[in-house]
Amino acid sequence: MRLAGVVVAVDQRLHRVSRGRLSLVAIAGLPSLRLTSTGRRSGLARQNNLLYLPHGTEFVLTGSNWGRSNHPAWAYNLRANSRATVTIRGREMAVRAREVTGAEYARLWSELLEFWPGYRMEREAAGRELPVFVLTPDP
Repeated sequence: MRLAGVVVAVDQRLHRVSRGRLSLVAIAGLPSLRLTSTGRRSGLARQNNLLYLPHGTEFVLTGSNWGRSNHPAWAYNLRANSRATVTIRGREMAVRAREVTGAEYARLWSELLEFWPGYRMEREAAGRELPVFVLTPDP
């Protein structure tokens, strides 16, 4: 988590050079996507490379923000505007995001921990409940 800034910078460059086909997470054998959301204040496109949990035709994201105490900007952006796009291996698709709560949160949180146990450590480091979003393809 201490190297988050370096990892993010290298990942962004790798994504740009490969035209969206590669990321550090993907090289590690994990599913990754590039989320493009609309900045809630600026109205500008904001891009983030993120680990995701495949869930049928949907994508599950958690706002771990590398264990920092604040939520990631993309989470606030999705709360303000649920329309976004994801790019996976160079293929872009429109999605709609919804933040989950209650029993659905508990179920997905359990699945997320099974998928990536490091989320438990990140939640403890952050000292907050990590938001969970489900992204559904939007035809």
